[in-house]
Amino acid sequence: MNIFEALRENHDLQRDLAAQILNTSGASDQRNNLFENYKSVLTAHATAEERHFYIPIMDSDSGVEAARHAIAEHHEIDELIEELEETDPSSPAWLAVAKKLTEKVEHHLDEEEQIFFQMAGKILNEKQKTALVEPYLDDYHRGLEA
Repeated sequence: MNIFEALRENHDLQRDLAAQILNTSGASDQRNNLFENYKSVLTAHATAEERHFYIPIMDSDSGVEAARHAIAEHHEIDELIEELEETDPSSPAWLAVAKKLTEKVEHHLDEEEQIFFQMAGKILNEKQKTALVEPYLDDYHRGLEA
């Protein structure tokens, strides 16, 4: 497994959780549990990805701008998560914000997979692509447990 495969696997989980959340209604235990899980996955993924994927990419001048853009999108996602936490889950506004969050996450994942991965593939050598997997996954799993 290389870092791109590990990230794509997590991206698929994020897409699945987002779809499930959008199919919930009201202040249900299901909505709350899915949101808490989604929030944990997004946060753990972003932290591990920034440390073990973006930072090595930023070692190359050609990767700095794209990595900074991706980190800025993580911040926008964090802000939408905070907005959801402050919104009553039984209100229609909650689902509207959840849709905005899902759209932002989808945009980020698509952009990362279609543009950033290709650029990163040229920056990282084969050894780096496989060596980054273990620290990424370790950090990700630690983040989920936090």
